[in-house]
Amino acid sequence: MGKTNMKRVFMALAGLMFVAASAALAQTKINACGATFPEPIYGKWFADYHTAHPDVQINYTPNGSGGGVNGVTKGTVDFGASDAPMTDAELAAPPGKILHFPTVMGTVVPIYNIPGLATDLKFSGPVLAGIFLGKITKWNDKMIVADNPGIKLPNEDITVVHRTDGSGTTYVWTDYLASQSPEWKAKVGVAKSVSWQVGLGGAQSAGVTGLVKNTPYSLGYVELVFALGKMGYGSVKNAAGEFVKADIASVTEAAAGAAKTMPADFRVSIVNAPGKKSYPISTFTWLLIPANIPDANKAKTIHAFLAWMLTEGQKSAPALAYAPLPAAIVAKEQAQLKTLEAPAAAPAKKGK
Repeated sequence: MGKTNMKRVFMALAGLMFVAASAALAQTKINACGATFPEPIYGKWFADYHTAHPDVQINYTPNGSGGGVNGVTKGTVDFGASDAPMTDAELAAPPGKILHFPTVMGTVVPIYNIPGLATDLKFSGPVLAGIFLGKITKWNDKMIVADNPGIKLPNEDITVVHRTDGSGTTYVWTDYLASQSPEWKAKVGVAKSVSWQVGLGGAQSAGVTGLVKNTPYSLGYVELVFALGKMGYGSVKNAAGEFVKADIASVTEAAAGAAKTMPADFRVSIVNAPGKKSYPISTFTWLLIPANIPDANKAKTIHAFLAWMLTEGQKSAPALAYAPLPAAIVAKEQAQLKTLEAPAAAPAKKGK
C-alpha cells in the first residue's frame, strides 16, 4: 500500500473514531431505580425509546419500591419508581417537590404450589389474611374448602412466602389484607415493609416466584406478569362477592371510577374497587419525578420520555399483562407534565 493510500486509511479511521467519540459524548444517560412490579414494561419502554432515540440511554435498576423512594429522596438517581405512592412523610424528606406519574395498571395475585393440583383455586380476603397471620395453616382448612367445593385439598401445612425488601407489591398486598381483616390492619398494617407473622422471605418478585416454584405446598404473592405461564394463581373474591381472576379487563374495571375521583397528586388506591368484574388487588404504578431537575438536558430528556410513555408507550402494555391508563388520566398527567420545570439559563457575566 502506498503512502498516499495509507494516509487516506488513517484519516478515514480517525474520522470514524471522532464520530463514534462524538456520539458517545452526545448521549444522554438517565439513571433510575425502583419497583419490580413494572420491570418488564419499563425494560421494553427504555429499550424501545433508545431505539427511536439512540442518543438517550435510560438505565433502570429493579431494587424494589423502597429503593425507588430512597433513590429519588437522596438524589442518587434521576427518577424513581414505586408501586405505592409516597407518604406525606416521604414527600417531606427530599430537598424539592416530587411528582407522581402513573404509568400502567397491574394486579397482585396469590400464587401457590400444590403438587398434582390441576384446578385453579379461589381465595377470599379473610382466608388470605388468615393464612398470612398464621391462623389458617393447612390447605384443607374448612375456610379454604368452603371457597373451593369439589376440590380435594391436601392435609399439608401451608408454607407462606413473602417479600424481604421494601416493596410496593407488599404495600398493595397488605392494603388489600387490611381492607379484609381488622386484625391484620391492627396487628400488621399497610406498608412497603411489615413485620411478617409467618413465612419465608424472598428478595424481589423473582425471589418470591422462585421460592414458591421450588417449595411444595407454598403460597405467596407476585405481580401477574411474574405468574403467567409459570405457576397457578388464584381468583380472589371482590367487593361484589364475585371470585375474579386477574387480567387486563378486570384491572381496567377496577380503575373505571379512578379518573373521576383521582386526586391532583395522583396518590390513590384502587384496592377492593366496586364492580362485579373488578379484580380486587389492582393498582397503579408510578414514576417519581423531581419537579425541578437541575440538569437542563436531563430535564428535557425526561420530559420527552414521559410524553412518549403517555401515548406511544401505552400501546405495549397489554402484551405484557398490564392495563393501559384510561384516557382521562392520561389527559390529567399531560397537564401535570407541563408543570415540570427546567432550570433557567445562567445569566451572562458582565464585563468589568
